[in-house]
Amino acid sequence: MDRGKGEEGSENYVEGGYHPVNRGDLLNEERYVVQSKLGWGGFSTVWLAWDTQLNKYVALKISRSKDYFRETALREIETLKVISEADPDDKECVVKLLDYFMHSGPNGNHVCLVLELLGDNLRTLLKHYSGKGIPLNKVKEICFHILRGLDFLHGKLSIVHTDLKPENILLLSTIDPKKDPKKLGVPLIPSSNKGKSIIATSSSSGSNICKKGNQQIRSNQKGKLVAQDCGTAANEEEEKLGVEAQTRTWGNEKILSGAWEGNLAQRIRELNINSLSEKQNSMSSLDLKCKIGDMGNARWLPIDKMGPIQTHRYKCPETLLGSSFSTPADIWSVGCIAFELATGDFLFSHRAKNNQEKLVNHLGLMIELLGVMPWGVATGGKVSRDLFDNKGNVKGYRKCGRKLIDLLRDKFGYAKKNADDFRDFLVPLLHFVPEKRPTAMQALLHPWLGGGPRLLQPSSSAAQTQQNAEVIPEEKTAV
Repeated sequence: MDRGKGEEGSENYVEGGYHPVNRGDLLNEERYVVQSKLGWGGFSTVWLAWDTQLNKYVALKISRSKDYFRETALREIETLKVISEADPDDKECVVKLLDYFMHSGPNGNHVCLVLELLGDNLRTLLKHYSGKGIPLNKVKEICFHILRGLDFLHGKLSIVHTDLKPENILLLSTIDPKKDPKKLGVPLIPSSNKGKSIIATSSSSGSNICKKGNQQIRSNQKGKLVAQDCGTAANEEEEKLGVEAQTRTWGNEKILSGAWEGNLAQRIRELNINSLSEKQNSMSSLDLKCKIGDMGNARWLPIDKMGPIQTHRYKCPETLLGSSFSTPADIWSVGCIAFELATGDFLFSHRAKNNQEKLVNHLGLMIELLGVMPWGVATGGKVSRDLFDNKGNVKGYRKCGRKLIDLLRDKFGYAKKNADDFRDFLVPLLHFVPEKRPTAMQALLHPWLGGGPRLLQPSSSAAQTQQNAEVIPEEKTAV
């Protein structure tokens, strides 16, 4: 049993909180069978599930049941529906919504999103490089797909993501191919509680008639998605199958339980011998195509309500200062992500005891690394007076005297040409004046990315050929 009470805390599995999930749970009239936990966030938990109608794996995102979280999930559905409709051939680099429904559980009514199953996020990818950063040729490929996704969101749909960070960018496949459930083709575990489902209608059916459960998702007169009461669910007895699987899986092999212990020591010896070479091979052949995920905080242009956006380390200056924001806020975050991918370190890394100190250190680092902040930007926010003196200096910040190029060359050991070229790509993305940052399309045309089309679908050898043709070595080398 896996109720997901891990890092998110068991205290949040209460009324208004997360839904307790068990492996084998059946959702949406027994269509989706929960397999294992993929992750969690402040708004929801995410689960690997098997779609019994389409016979494929999906990612099942289950929101917390408090009104605020349900409303946020409904807004995310609206956004994802527009994205999917605008990209019927799945050529853009943004996650796709497959289905949605309401689920009634012991902690309330939860909005559930069924999303295409993608692979590991970029934070996990960084961990596979032991926090030392990713080779620049790979960073280029990843940045290309992030910017292509933003060009689609910004240019075609007028959507600002507002929360770009490595956790919200997902590879199309898993880093370790042995852990890719899509390659197995069958569910990992059977359902264990058939008949327990208490579910409202699914979007894919096109019906607004509530069949089970006490809520449904439907459109109101303004076209907004809302959850609406429609009666009380009938009590259903849970069937305890009590069936324990007789096999265990190692890689793609199934080993009878009786023979498991005898084979274990030999398998561990083989694994230790092959693990290093397998890891090296898997990383060198890894498909770096990725998609932008988690559209729960997305905003539509023109933005009618400001409010806080962005995770702190990826915040642009206009957000920190309480000024208005638009699509350039996402571009700033791309610059922060690119630096982090290349170095394994946060661009704006600091310690703080409170929010005021956090703002001071963050703004001070920005100015130190990137140069003087224009007066109009520094003084144009709601909290500018609290942070800047009349000379444009950040109050209480102690300078360390370093520039961006110094970090790349001295701290992270990039050769001069690689450092200079990478800096030339980053600096425009990190311009203090939002209007002077390039659009996603303009950034895609920057020489550092190498140009040339890249397809979202699993590529042929074209991308690898292009990488092999690099004249300048992309690995970090000492000056």
